[in-house]
Amino acid sequence: MTRERFLALTGAAILRALFATLRLRYEDHAGILAEETPKPSLLCFWHNRILGITFAFDRLYPKNRLGVTVLTSPSRDGEILAQLVAAFGMGSVRGSSSRRGSRALLELVRLVRLGRDIAITPDGPRGPKYSLGPGVILLAQNTGARIIPMHAKFSRCLRMKTWDGFIIPLPFSKVSVTLAEPIEVPEKLSGEDFEAARIQLEELLKYGAD
Repeated sequence: MTRERFLALTGAAILRALFATLRLRYEDHAGILAEETPKPSLLCFWHNRILGITFAFDRLYPKNRLGVTVLTSPSRDGEILAQLVAAFGMGSVRGSSSRRGSRALLELVRLVRLGRDIAITPDGPRGPKYSLGPGVILLAQNTGARIIPMHAKFSRCLRMKTWDGFIIPLPFSKVSVTLAEPIEVPEKLSGEDFEAARIQLEELLKYGAD
């Protein structure tokens, strides 16, 4: 067993024990949890909310949807994350804005067209914190998939001394997750309109952060 796999399996076991103690409150303004005929969506949230969103996915994700794929970095840490999310039934594509970016985008486009949802942390994997890169807007343009901004708040938590202030919910706390109303991105945008769409999504996600 590789070191990455060992760390991922150990982490998954710890998270499952933690998740069993948490309470979930959610609001689905996007309506995707109740869709009879699911449409693929781009689930967009800040990097430091990963645990809250994973917890909600584990509790809520409908069985009639075709699954979630997570974009992870091509680094060693990305490999650990890829194996960790696999333990929760999610797929992964390796890539970032600096490494394998175009290849990852093509693979994500293919998966969206197959009907899968894509989870993206637009300020990951290294920040800056709460700075939204262009990838999610490009993916929406190329696929026609709607963007679902997601927020997660925590009644009690630890904030790590990392670049993003990574959040770990404390046992027996409450996690509040909101799926905001969808954002549609036209296939063709001028440079100014593209930047306006990027800023709109960035500000919406910042508004839901704390």
